[in-house]
Amino acid sequence: MRRAAKVDDNHRTIVAALVKVGCLVQSLAGVGAGVPDLLVWSPFTKRLHLVEVKDGDKVPSAQKLTPAQQAWWEHWALASESMAVARSVDEALAIVGAKQEQR
Repeated sequence: MRRAAKVDDNHRTIVAALVKVGCLVQSLAGVGAGVPDLLVWSPFTKRLHLVEVKDGDKVPSAQKLTPAQQAWWEHWALASESMAVARSVDEALAIVGAKQEQR
C-alpha cells in the first residue's frame, strides 16, 4: 500500500491561490512516478497546465526535479509547453496567466 504523498510546504498555499483566482485544481501528488503535483485548468489561458510544486525557500539543489520527475518530463516532452515548475504563489499564478490585478 502506498503511503500518503509528501508535498512541499507551499503546496497547499499554491493550490489555495490558484482556486481563489478561479482555476480548477486537482492534486496529483499522490500518483508518484514523477507525475507533476498539480493538474490545473486556467480560466485565463483556457487550457490545462501540469505544475510541479517546489519549495522556493529551500536551497537550489533541493528544488531540482528528481530523477523520476526528469524521466516523466522527458517522456511527455510533447506536452512540455503546458508543464512548468512553481516555486511560489506568484510563479504559479504567472503559469496560469493570472494578471497582477487578478491576484
